[in-house]
Amino acid sequence: MSPPPKHQPLPPKDQRRASEPPFVGLTGGVAAGKSEAMAAFARFGAATLSSDAVVHELLEDPAVRSRLVERWGPDVLANGRLDRERIGAVVFERPEELAWLESTLHPLVARRIVDWRRSLASGTSLAVVEVPLLFEAGMEPAFDATVAVVAADEARAGRATARGTSLLAGRNERQLAQGEKARRATHVIPNDGSLIELEGEVERVFSLLAANSREDR
Repeated sequence: MSPPPKHQPLPPKDQRRASEPPFVGLTGGVAAGKSEAMAAFARFGAATLSSDAVVHELLEDPAVRSRLVERWGPDVLANGRLDRERIGAVVFERPEELAWLESTLHPLVARRIVDWRRSLASGTSLAVVEVPLLFEAGMEPAFDATVAVVAADEARAGRATARGTSLLAGRNERQLAQGEKARRATHVIPNDGSLIELEGEVERVFSLLAANSREDR
């Protein structure tokens, strides 16, 4: 399956207000530990947002539901609500439908992210947004820095199994290899050990990003 179309739904760095906190994109492979890393960034004082959580919210929006039902029919509904598994069955087998869904949702997600960032309190240290397909979608120019969370395949498979999922080939085919994500990222966080070790790695990167922010000011 081909990757999502490259586009830049967020404004580039030079179009953002100076008062906004540094904007950090967090990404990584399936089950590498992105959500745990984001939670750790929050504990160190960063404002955080998951793009997947924004998509979940949008799928509850009546206007979005109407557009998807108009396109695919009522089979994507369960008990009157959009069903992510049913949507997934449509788009991951039909690349043209995936492209349509992304062209529908991505501008809405971008607007939510921009509004969220501009609503943050003055003095917020960092604004961290988790974007699983950050590099695949060509979004890196929108961020001041990018962070890739990486882990060995064995560790990722174990975590995926523990949470009742698997490293589905269909999901991995859409993603760059972890090594390529690491090469493109400003900072890399390895996550092959314990949560305490991950916390230490996040603290290291948080300190570097915060120090760079102070220097820029």
